[in-house]
Amino acid sequence: MNTMTEEARRVFCGDRYAVGTTGIEIVEVEKYRALCCLAIDERHCNARDVAMGGVLSTLGDFAAAVAANSCCLEEDLQWVSSQANIHFLAPVDKGCRLIATCTAVKVGRTMALFRTEIANLDSGKLVATVETTMVHV
Repeated sequence: MNTMTEEARRVFCGDRYAVGTTGIEIVEVEKYRALCCLAIDERHCNARDVAMGGVLSTLGDFAAAVAANSCCLEEDLQWVSSQANIHFLAPVDKGCRLIATCTAVKVGRTMALFRTEIANLDSGKLVATVETTMVHV
């Protein structure tokens, strides 16, 4: 495991909602890139017994935050989400494992755009995409 991944896990373990409540795990972090995973269980499901859209939004937002802040983990976190656009492409059943792969599209001095693809880890099927605009604070 690389040091950037270890440092991201240390810093983001304090995210009580994404990590604590939702159960998202950081798999790997490189400069402006993050892989995060989530196993879907009953707490994530809606009345139709599929993952709630908010769960996918949380996974996408968290992956973007980790990717954007990958270069400033030893300082105060400097990038926050200002806008996100999600496309739900397929339902996610209970028991699925999801992998979110977030990469930078463009990073400027005060704004950045990140794209996250969320896929079913077992089937490889793309279930959602998220584009997140981040601002430097």
